Amino acid sequence: MEFIIETHNITKKYDDFTAVDSVNLKIPKNSVYGVLGPNGAGKTTLISMLCTILHPTGGSATVNGYDIVKNPKEVRESIGIVFQSRALDDILTGREHLEMHAALYGVPKDLREKRLEEVLDLIALGPKADEFVKTYSGGMKRRLEIGRGLIHHPKVLFLDEPTLGLDPQTRESIWEYIQKLNQEENVTVLMTTHYMEEADKLCDEVAIINRGNIITADSPSNLKRELKSDTITIRVDKLEEFMEKARTLDYIKEIFEVDSEIKIMVERGDYLVPEIVNFANKNDIFVNSIELEHPNLEDVFLKYTGRTISEGG
Repeated sequence: MEFIIETHNITKKYDDFTAVDSVNLKIPKNSVYGVLGPNGAGKTTLISMLCTILHPTGGSATVNGYDIVKNPKEVRESIGIVFQSRALDDILTGREHLEMHAALYGVPKDLREKRLEEVLDLIALGPKADEFVKTYSGGMKRRLEIGRGLIHHPKVLFLDEPTLGLDPQTRESIWEYIQKLNQEENVTVLMTTHYMEEADKLCDEVAIINRGNIITADSPSNLKRELKSDTITIRVDKLEEFMEKARTLDYIKEIFEVDSEIKIMVERGDYLVPEIVNFANKNDIFVNSIELEHPNLEDVFLKYTGRTISEGG
């Protein structure tokens, strides 16, 4: 397998604070790779080093075969970037944005117009290309930013929280464009996200990061399969008493308390929901609610960190 990004114990420290701690990644060429973690976990710091925006304080990394410290110019020529915060000029049209970036990235004049039309078609902004950006919706602006990052045929496209702040419908449309550009442009996509569903749907492989450390990395399906368990979420009137007594049950693999709810990891949860309700009743504990979920990436994160991703910041 050919890897287009490799990191070797890459580290970023700010005085006594370690934002990224000895991270090792190997990202396959032409894949969609996700770095999944809560706000403040080190996601943006990590990709900022890979984009040569930040200088690592330890370790090393290569992007498209170039060392991020020794060959920053070649790295930048190999990548496109879409930042978390918006960076568009409202008084320019979509076409003008793309033309400006094509010139900045040195796309030859004789190829520029053809490339502009290709990108506009890819991001479905052709009919709106000559309208001012201030008239664009949030989803259209995000698509334009993605198109701008693609204008020079990069080998790697970095997307930092690509759907942050977008409504669910617009988010799903952005997912479709990310999959389309990965397939049609043969570009490797490295994206950060704290949306579990986004990582599950889009990514060939996911690295879970927490407090600057990569906890685990694999395909979403393998990570979920590894749990071999369902999650039962239960609310009771005597939380601490239930937790203490439930730990004696041999069919419970793990048990956590999250936001006044009890999360119980079990195998074959369909058969155990009635069993757990009966157990609570026998111990004079009232069950307010109980529900069963099959494994998802939230459960993977919970297993490895003991908390939900929303608590991570």
